[in-house]
Amino acid sequence: MRLRNRFTLFFATFAVGISGLGGWLFYSASGNALEAELDRRLLDVAGVAGHLAFGIDDAFAFFSPGDEETAEWRGVQQLLHRLMEHGYVDQAFIFHREEGDQFATALVGVDPPEVLAIGQELNEAAPYIETIEEAYRSEDGRATTELFESADGTRQYKYGFMHLGSETFLGVLIPADHLSPLTRLRWTLVALAAGAAVAAGLIGWRLASGIASRLEVLSRGALRIQRGAMDRPFNLEGEDEIGRLARAMERMRTGIRRRDEQLRVMLSRVAHEIRNPLGGLELFAAAAQESDDAEERRTILGRIRKEVRDLNAIINEFLGFARPGQTRLRLHDVREPVGEAAALVENDLERRGGRLKVDLPAKPLLARADPRHVKRLTLNLLRNAAQAGDTVWLSGEMVHGEVRLSVRDNGPGIARELRDRIFEPFVGDKAQGVGLGLAIVKEMVEVNRGRVSVVSEDVKGAPGGPGAEFHVYLRGPEDLPGDAGHRLATNEGAAR
Repeated sequence: MRLRNRFTLFFATFAVGISGLGGWLFYSASGNALEAELDRRLLDVAGVAGHLAFGIDDAFAFFSPGDEETAEWRGVQQLLHRLMEHGYVDQAFIFHREEGDQFATALVGVDPPEVLAIGQELNEAAPYIETIEEAYRSEDGRATTELFESADGTRQYKYGFMHLGSETFLGVLIPADHLSPLTRLRWTLVALAAGAAVAAGLIGWRLASGIASRLEVLSRGALRIQRGAMDRPFNLEGEDEIGRLARAMERMRTGIRRRDEQLRVMLSRVAHEIRNPLGGLELFAAAAQESDDAEERRTILGRIRKEVRDLNAIINEFLGFARPGQTRLRLHDVREPVGEAAALVENDLERRGGRLKVDLPAKPLLARADPRHVKRLTLNLLRNAAQAGDTVWLSGEMVHGEVRLSVRDNGPGIARELRDRIFEPFVGDKAQGVGLGLAIVKEMVEVNRGRVSVVSEDVKGAPGGPGAEFHVYLRGPEDLPGDAGHRLATNEGAAR
């Protein structure tokens, strides 16, 4: 189901549910209140009629068949007629019922005697024997039936019964016409619920359309990236989640585009860097083939071996950047891999008349990182520094819970226009190498969850030139839960 349809269905269902529930509660409360008012009115009418009947004469309680022509019987009948004339009730009758009987017999009714005679079984009261029993046992002697409809279903009624004394009762039938507005209210509530559902559906459709249209822009942009067309940016404004997603996808697009450009540059550099040694190998091989002098041939073969070593070094550098290998983070003393890297560079520097100054603390420098990566990134930084100047400084210390490795030199420093791009592949101003050393350093630091930075100002205390200084930050032992890092650092320090 599409997002627009989901939003529309949800909002419409929610509106119908809320309005339906609220309408049903309101309708039920109104119906109960009106029905309670009807019961009160019915009981009041029955009570007034009963008292009036008693006020005329209570001899009707002893009426027997044949008394329909007496003045007493006719007086009570006139009383019942007056109740109907004023519109209070639609039917009234006085009847007799002995306790335990399932039927009642008429005493006085509004119908002529030939229709409803004294002693005749009263069909109207037969279905409501339990309500009559309730009136007989209640303190005020009154009770009402449940609401029911007429035979043609056009009106609603209720019976009210009043105990007049002994086994004699008054029954009145009162219409529930004042409940008709309740029926109209019910249809009004239904109409309101339908209107609310339509309005909510339109709101949901409009809201979903605004969201879906922006998502479609992102979806089409993602498809363009999949096809390799990354020239069009994601131009979606807003501070909501979709706006943030668009900005994240824009960063992804520019990142992928930059990586593609780097890949194209790397491929061209690979071809260029390999072509030169291969050209030299071809020339040396041809010279060796044409030479008859054994000494000259040995010299040429030595040059061929050197070109092969240089070619292998170039290939290894490219492979190191493209495939850094699996990272195995563990807590260890970084002085060991850093020292190994320093030993490798120190010999080269001394042969060229330079020197390496190492300043590592006596206590362990514990960091969570891959020791192989620590050694390699330190080696790359030291070799870069050794190529830039003749004096290199290497130091390590704990800074705010992190291990900081610093490498600086006394070379010419970093050109201002290169400082912001120094860690990008193939960016550099040295003739040696292919420009991947610092890019590999940055990649290794990041896979070890650390960070690397370059000091852009002149390095203090670097004689012979402004120099450059790089800082590598690695996670310290406090990343371990609780005080485990502190205990491990203490134990390793004691062991050493």
